[in-house]
Amino acid sequence: MSNEREPLLDPIDRVCEIVFGVLMALSFTGALSVATAGRQEVRTMMFTALGCNLAWGLVDAVMYLIRAATERRRKNTLLAQLRTTHDKPETHRLITEALPQLFAAIVQPAALDALHEGLLTVREPTIRLGARDYAAAFGIFALVALATFPVVIPFIFISKIVLALRVSNMLAIVTLFIGGFALGRYAGGKPWMSGLAMSGIGVALLAIIIALGG
Repeated sequence: MSNEREPLLDPIDRVCEIVFGVLMALSFTGALSVATAGRQEVRTMMFTALGCNLAWGLVDAVMYLIRAATERRRKNTLLAQLRTTHDKPETHRLITEALPQLFAAIVQPAALDALHEGLLTVREPTIRLGARDYAAAFGIFALVALATFPVVIPFIFISKIVLALRVSNMLAIVTLFIGGFALGRYAGGKPWMSGLAMSGIGVALLAIIIALGG
């Protein structure tokens, strides 16, 4: 399968960035006092929430690029070690450590030998970041930033702060549920249960964030 057909971000990354953005925005709306807040305080809250998510979206995007470059360098190091190591137990150890734990626990020596032979023919991946890497990083930035809007939009169109806050919380919980549902489908579990669990976890995390002054 060609790289062009692969998604820029896997479902777990996409959902995690959205959930992170929603929780960040909720930490601001959750700290809003419905008893004393006026329109100026609401506007300040909205711009602060958006600015915070833009900043953290940028941080996440940069860290994604650093992680991608680090993983490629690690793969290059592994390939170089396999090409220079002639001790079979050592090559088996190197390959086993690079495999997911589920496969590493059951892979047989013959399979490790076959993997070794195949890896010797693999070209070293370029460490230099390409267009797809920057596109994926921008996707992360966009997901975190866009996750702000379901939380703050009610405050734009609803003048009553109490009602706007309730609608905002409802939209946030629905967004978290959709994220959990998507993760459940991806994992092959029960999507509805995953959605409800994500909503509950989100509410609990929000309470902790607000309690800690977030």
